[in-house]
Amino acid sequence: MAGDGARVLAADRDADGLDALARRVPGVEALVCDLADLDAVDDLPREVDVLVNNAGVQHVAPLHEFPPERFSLILRLMLESPFRLVRHVLPHMRERGWGRIVNVSSAHGVRASPFKGAYVAAKHGLEGLSKVAALEGAAHGITSNCVSPGYVRTPLVDKQLDDQAAAHGIPRERVLAEVLLESAAVKRLVEPEEVAELVAFLCGPAAASVTGASYTMDGGWTAH
Repeated sequence: MAGDGARVLAADRDADGLDALARRVPGVEALVCDLADLDAVDDLPREVDVLVNNAGVQHVAPLHEFPPERFSLILRLMLESPFRLVRHVLPHMRERGWGRIVNVSSAHGVRASPFKGAYVAAKHGLEGLSKVAALEGAAHGITSNCVSPGYVRTPLVDKQLDDQAAAHGIPRERVLAEVLLESAAVKRLVEPEEVAELVAFLCGPAAASVTGASYTMDGGWTAH
């Protein structure tokens, strides 16, 4: 987005990571914020033309062992926070008569996997929220879409390799091929840059009539 000339407000609780990003990418302004803190979300800038909801965490455990407080955190961060952010910026977008909302969902927004109850629930909810925003925003020049990748080469996925190895009792090196990518036709992780390019497309002029959609980028996982 910054490369396309946008002024980017990047919100994250990782101050050091934000600082490194702002130094590396011109046009990025760092906003230190824990997006699981809904009151803090309400204090973020409102005059935003493009909103990309991308924050996420993961916890891997069977339902009967899933910590309730962890379940609540994941839904708060990955579903309630996007709702609060959409609600926060919609008045500005409506006044301007133009806006773009992109929710980074997941193949888990349309498929389930064992041991990921909170993540799957949150992503299914995010897909529905995005469609509602699309229907309500259409008359005001606002589109809302989901980008739903499979496993992306990120620290979150790297941690899953360890968590899944523990859950399944197999070595870490077998998790990628036998668990994470078992159902994918393309046997590789998605690169972050690929996701970013799809997000940028959905915010550009060629996607003016694309709304209420969910673009999978999962190597054919959900084609089964």
